[in-house]
Amino acid sequence: MGGCAGSRRRLSDSEGEETAPESRLPLPDSQGAHWKNAMGFWLLGLCNNFSYVVMLSAAHDILSQQRASGNQSHVDPEPMPIPHNNSSRFDCNSVSTAAVLLADILPTLVIKLLAPLGLHLLPYSPRVLVSGVCAAGSFILVAFSHSVGTSLCGVVLASISSGLGEVTFLSLTSFYPRAVISWWSSGTGGAGLLGALSYLGLTQAGLSPQHTLLSMLGIPALLLASYFFLLTFPEPQDPGGEEEAERAARQPLISNEAPESKPDTSSNLSLQERWTVFKGLLCHIIPLVLVYFAEYFINQGLFELLFFRNSSLSHAQQYRWYQMLYQAGVFASRSSLRCCHIRFTWALALLQCLNLALLLADVWLSFLPSIYLVFLIILFEGLLGGAAYVNTFYNIAQETTDEHREFAMAAACISDTLGISLSGILALPLHNFLCHLS
Repeated sequence: MGGCAGSRRRLSDSEGEETAPESRLPLPDSQGAHWKNAMGFWLLGLCNNFSYVVMLSAAHDILSQQRASGNQSHVDPEPMPIPHNNSSRFDCNSVSTAAVLLADILPTLVIKLLAPLGLHLLPYSPRVLVSGVCAAGSFILVAFSHSVGTSLCGVVLASISSGLGEVTFLSLTSFYPRAVISWWSSGTGGAGLLGALSYLGLTQAGLSPQHTLLSMLGIPALLLASYFFLLTFPEPQDPGGEEEAERAARQPLISNEAPESKPDTSSNLSLQERWTVFKGLLCHIIPLVLVYFAEYFINQGLFELLFFRNSSLSHAQQYRWYQMLYQAGVFASRSSLRCCHIRFTWALALLQCLNLALLLADVWLSFLPSIYLVFLIILFEGLLGGAAYVNTFYNIAQETTDEHREFAMAAACISDTLGISLSGILALPLHNFLCHLS
């Protein structure tokens, strides 16, 4: 892959043979298989990101809890807060919610850094099993935790589950028609909305955070069921290749070996070829890093500080509403690819950085008059973030060859995680500075 512009030219040159429907030999009941795969990847996206989102939505509660080791198993719907900095106009926790963000993202970053070096070549089924087990473990560990440290260990399990799953399933899309990328992205957006909304709704209804987390244990089971029982074999990508396509499809799903039978798999790429492909991806990776840096600096660095004392909502409730509205925007835009395809993702990065500058200025100067105006800005922030994600991976799928696509999708996964990690690292000192200053 030789750069974005060159890739687009190469794509357009071969567009006729790539898209001609008569050149494909569909498997029996191809329409039914299409919808099973579409629903399968949507559910995989939903389940894979669910625990990650719930941990971020619960971040304020995790850092506010103060439970003695011998405390009763029932936890009050609104946990007792740890001592706040009462002299601060921000009503700060002693630790920034960025601490939860870092626990929720750094293991993912390590996994995604290892992916281009060969992690994505390991067997698919064991990776999916590990992802599901870690997701279930995260809910259980945080639910029964009696300390912030133990809760953060549970958050780390959620991060391992999400990171390993994203590398696995995005690589798996290379065996299927490109349309499944849109369904996967929509599912990840749905995870954000349903995860944040379910945590908000259940806690607002009076369920304790502990019981809310335990009620979500069905999500990891749904992930495993979607992978092992719902996905079908991908359609062949070339005339006369039906047997080869079926064998390649079986390999990731039911074999104990890595998918080496696919002739164009990225396992055949040399280090030099991988480096060349990665350099060509930078025009996609850099804008997505900027988008995610800005939005997660807002989410985990500023949400907690955007506190309106004259609102009928408590501080914890305001934080949960911020998370829910952000995720609603992400879901809408990640599901919009069929309606709106954005090639120039640099524009989304610029707008997201402007959002960050506006909200950072408001944290410092408090000039926004109403929490509802902040709600609208956060919804717009989510729209930008979701659009950047789905369009970036769709553009990569369009502009890479079949031989490079599996590696390219796994390598580009690092974009959002790198941006999120950098934002968490910078948000911690910002929190401490503002809370001790005011």
